[in-house]
Amino acid sequence: MKKIKFSALPMVAAASVALFCAPTALADDAPNNSLRFGSYSLFYHTNADNISGPYVPPGVNLEAQNLTTLYAAYIRHLWSRFDAELTVGYPPLSKIQGVGPATVGSVPYNGVVVSSARWIAPTLLLEYRLLNEDCAWQPFIGVGVNYTTFYDRTTTAAGNAAFGGPTRLSLTASVGPAATIGVGYHVAGPWHVYTSYSIAQVKSDMSANTAGVVRTTRISFAPQTLIFSLGYSF
Repeated sequence: MKKIKFSALPMVAAASVALFCAPTALADDAPNNSLRFGSYSLFYHTNADNISGPYVPPGVNLEAQNLTTLYAAYIRHLWSRFDAELTVGYPPLSKIQGVGPATVGSVPYNGVVVSSARWIAPTLLLEYRLLNEDCAWQPFIGVGVNYTTFYDRTTTAAGNAAFGGPTRLSLTASVGPAATIGVGYHVAGPWHVYTSYSIAQVKSDMSANTAGVVRTTRISFAPQTLIFSLGYSF
């Protein structure tokens, strides 16, 4: 008699899927709205043109420092596995440090914080959940658009010294694409936990006006964010 061999791999895979997609509530009973609050760690990958203008030596550049702020989002279920997410964060203070020569004239420059600004950056995302709505685990991907506007733009004492006096900064607003990938887990009742990784395109033209002497540069911030949050559905 021919022996029939059973592979354990399909059974292990099926068990893994069953655990990953443990049912929570019926899809028809799932709420359509959700709020999320948590931590928003932002990592800049700054790429800027060298600052140009009168009395600027070659190679003078800028770089944004990484930061962490509060995260908040509203999520609305649209249809099937699609959701819309509107993300904001508490306006953080972004510090800009000099990159390039050790000094500008006799003023220390490289690695010195020369300016700062706060920004508001709402992001609207269309997200797709990869598993059925009644699964405890909810991996998702999303694409959308980011809008960033800057305010409270100031130069530090070191920045004023490097630029040659009190300086007024301007930064243009930015509109660019954004994308995210993440996973959520249903804890109990209306509560979920989430983690996600997002990228966005943020570009701005900077102008520094020192007593009528104007220097300019174009900055690509290329922010990447890591988010941990707690969600409440209703």
